[in-house]
Amino acid sequence: MSGCRELDDIRARVVSAAVRAGRSPEDIKILAVSKKKPAAAVEKLFSCGQWLFGENYIQEAIEKIDALPAQVKESSTWHFIGHLQRNKAKFAVRYFECVQTLDSLRLAKELSKRAAQAGRVMDVMIQVNIGKDPAKSGIMPEEAGDFLKRLLEFSSLRVTGLMTMPPFTPDVQETRGYFKALRQLRDRLDPGRSMLQELSMGMSRDFEMAIEEGATVVRIGTALFGPRD
Repeated sequence: MSGCRELDDIRARVVSAAVRAGRSPEDIKILAVSKKKPAAAVEKLFSCGQWLFGENYIQEAIEKIDALPAQVKESSTWHFIGHLQRNKAKFAVRYFECVQTLDSLRLAKELSKRAAQAGRVMDVMIQVNIGKDPAKSGIMPEEAGDFLKRLLEFSSLRVTGLMTMPPFTPDVQETRGYFKALRQLRDRLDPGRSMLQELSMGMSRDFEMAIEEGATVVRIGTALFGPRD
């Protein structure tokens, strides 16, 4: 089972990438993506000092989080990073601090309603289909401004940033342009960064490049937990 050594390696690489970009490493969070991995793997990584975790599937997340010891559940933070169906919004509000994949007003309405019922404000990120990939979810870049304005109408949602999953390319260097485009979109939508403080982009194969282009959250799965079945 992967653990402290892998986490230390990722942390060192985050620091190096941040320094190269003239950024503070403290501004970058590692989101450990535990999809398809058991609760024991989460508990192990938590014991190494990792506190921020991400899941792609609601049912898997519920079972996994509920299986964790109380100390781990109380001291860890969870982000939802998969496609969220509206009928699962109530579970997202119950188990997650943030939904990074908000891409429709219907889902926003349901999340806001459920958050209000729970007496909380739900953090969300706008998922942007920065590469206009038909195989990917997300708001088209040119629609993001209007979408953001509509989201501000929901008092139980707090928009904290933008998230993207670029199209897969065999040449990882081609991904840099997509990361740069998301940062530029954020800067146009919120020049003062008063609201859109987070850029969730970059995974195990390209997170250093994402940091160089402005990522504040990098989503690391296989490099921390090993290959998935």
